[in-house]
Amino acid sequence: MNTAASVYKGKISLVTGCCFFIALLFTQVTNAQTRGKLEVVKDPRIDTLAAKRVELNKLIGADATSANGYRVQIYTGSDRKEAYDTQAKFREQFPDIHTYIIYSEPNFKVRAGDFRTRLDAEKLEEELKKWFTGMFIISEKINPQNTDE
Repeated sequence: MNTAASVYKGKISLVTGCCFFIALLFTQVTNAQTRGKLEVVKDPRIDTLAAKRVELNKLIGADATSANGYRVQIYTGSDRKEAYDTQAKFREQFPDIHTYIIYSEPNFKVRAGDFRTRLDAEKLEEELKKWFTGMFIISEKINPQNTDE
């Protein structure tokens, strides 16, 4: 019976030791989370650049380089000359609306306009039905300074 008691005492001391270790570890983790300080080391020129960017955005408009919008695609095909002819034909009828030729192998695409709303693009598409066929509206990044509204 002595042997059974010593085995039991050994297990109790092992369990007690594990509990003590876990409690000690938990206390250290908790203290580490509440005691820390964070120091950010950065070049002071970063603040200067950020301030200059804010000033520039105020002068030229925050979204002056690009924005989401719509264009009307008036030509898709593999013939480069035909793409440029389509662009010229469009410019004759609408000289104030910007056009873009995009080459996405193997096709050339001619897109017109920089519209902020789909409704404005649809109005142009309706007007163009006399001159062009197979048109559709594309949602993509536009140049807001060229907005054709």
